[in-house]
Amino acid sequence: MPTTWNLAAPRPEEQVGNTSLETFTVLHKENCHRLEYLVERQKQLCMLSDTMIKVLQTGAVQAVEECQYQFRHSRWNCSTVENSTDIFGGVLKFKSRESAFVHALSAAALAHAVARACSRGELNECSCDSRVRKRTPRHWQWGGCSEDIRYGEMFSKDFSDSKEDKNTDEGLVNLHNNEAGRRAVRSRMQRVCKCHGMSGSCSVRVCWRRLPQLRFVGDALSTRYEGASHVKVVERKRGKNIRKIRPLHLDMKKPNKTDLVYLEDSPDYCEPNDELGILGTRGRTCNRTSAGLDGCRLLCCGRGYQTRVRDHEEKCRCRFVWCCRVHCEICRFKRDHHVCN
Repeated sequence: MPTTWNLAAPRPEEQVGNTSLETFTVLHKENCHRLEYLVERQKQLCMLSDTMIKVLQTGAVQAVEECQYQFRHSRWNCSTVENSTDIFGGVLKFKSRESAFVHALSAAALAHAVARACSRGELNECSCDSRVRKRTPRHWQWGGCSEDIRYGEMFSKDFSDSKEDKNTDEGLVNLHNNEAGRRAVRSRMQRVCKCHGMSGSCSVRVCWRRLPQLRFVGDALSTRYEGASHVKVVERKRGKNIRKIRPLHLDMKKPNKTDLVYLEDSPDYCEPNDELGILGTRGRTCNRTSAGLDGCRLLCCGRGYQTRVRDHEEKCRCRFVWCCRVHCEICRFKRDHHVCN
């Protein structure tokens, strides 16, 4: 699994819920060489500065939180596992579409976090992207601080890809998904402009490039996850062995560089599996009226559900009282709550 995610692991001495990242261990660059889940090149990059390891942690935390948001209605909800060497337990040992999504999101979040830190002046190795100014647009001019996604991608590629072995099927697929994640950020870079001139005129239009919100990237990768390609690795011997990713079946579309790919079917997420860190769906809240993944029929895996009535309170009949406050009454009502058996 992507090693950066373990940097988001909760402090072992604190009682943290299995879907919460409220606290995590603050590391310093001296800790890098003791992180056994990092390979040597990753340790070297980690030790660049105390700021760099904080950026790595920021990217990891944001990636886990985004994963949990995107999978909040799914049977596997990206829940984290305490007291494990892997933050997701053994789920990602399967070369499944969930593993593909996690690799892509991890690489994307790292590129995003590094590029954002560059523009904020938090890293000595980079700053704003000055290369965009070499282009000369006709009706506006470059200005401000363009966020350097190129450096973010370069660092993400160096860090994330250094753990993968392209000579193995799993490594080749992981490298593909890492690149798909980084491309999801790059292709959604935004051009932001501001007008300058007398009396609100736009005689001078200054523009710069800004990172997309990570939520937009997560949404895009979630769509790619739904259409992920089941693939195999084939070898072509033309003077030297060339290994290529190809669809599992001939009638399937060949995946492009932005598609997510996977080698194995997903494990069963319906029932608990302590060995894999799968919590199952018993006790999960479901939507009785939904035909989607959050609906009781799909989320409860055919086991049925219970309806519980809960008391709720909320403010109602609010009115403005001169001057200057808002007065509200408290309304009490009962609401059905559906839970998987």
